[in-house]
Amino acid sequence: MGHTIFTKKLFSSKSISRNVKLQLFNPLIRPTVTHVSETFVLKENMTNKLMTFERKIMRKIFDPTRTDDGYWRIKTNQELNDIFKGQNVMGFIKKQRLNWIGHFERMAEDNIVQKINRWRSMSKRPIGRPKTRGKMTFWKI
Repeated sequence: MGHTIFTKKLFSSKSISRNVKLQLFNPLIRPTVTHVSETFVLKENMTNKLMTFERKIMRKIFDPTRTDDGYWRIKTNQELNDIFKGQNVMGFIKKQRLNWIGHFERMAEDNIVQKINRWRSMSKRPIGRPKTRGKMTFWKI
């Protein structure tokens, strides 16, 4: 809800130039949306949501296109990809992950992150499905 009001008012404003809108999006909004992407596994549905969010904002930044017959239409996904030359949110996330790996490799051996990475569990999980715990379900009555 909050980001919707923010994007509608800021990115739809005609008094703010396209360059200013891009200068706000790239260093502020994109890193905020992808702040934990270096370490988490992104499932396909989350990837789709991130791409949809970015395209929605880009369509607000880059105004609608006027067709030859005088009608206005929003830019297609392909037109947005051509504008950014493939530098979308997923490319940004891949770059951030590479930065994190480099940072991780340079850490000292006694760093807590390095210790967690080297830690191995002493016990093994039991074989098979975990036992049902808690209240009985209705089909086991």
